[in-house]
Amino acid sequence: MKSHQVEVDDDVFQYVKGHAEPLVDSFNTAVRRLLNLNRGAKRAAPNTATSGANGLVPPGTPRALAQILEVTNLVIRGNRARTDATREVARRRQVTQQAVNDKYGRQLGLTAEQFDRLLGQPGLHDLKKRLNEKFPEHHDVINSFLS
Repeated sequence: MKSHQVEVDDDVFQYVKGHAEPLVDSFNTAVRRLLNLNRGAKRAAPNTATSGANGLVPPGTPRALAQILEVTNLVIRGNRARTDATREVARRRQVTQQAVNDKYGRQLGLTAEQFDRLLGQPGLHDLKKRLNEKFPEHHDVINSFLS
């Protein structure tokens, strides 16, 4: 594929960088995903494809939070094992399973077993609390999605 050199201002660069998957995306792949230009890929634009109890994860939701919510949705509402849910989210987003594991593991400071315990808790109270602490500006999304 032919490529071109372009200039972008710092705001655009920082926005794309903030939506890039570390150690996975190039600048180009991050832009392609943001613009939903992934040829032949059977997936929706990032952060808009997952239904929660009260709708979709809205655009602008951090990738880490969106992936955690997607896994949670598949486990709770889809009756899937966490490992299967992780595999499915990785497939949909065309990232490695380890990249998804990182979202609910390292970024939340949990082991897989601890995350499983939170998923098994009625009402998901402790998971909601942890997510609200990590992503306080997305309180409404978290509570709406995990209701």
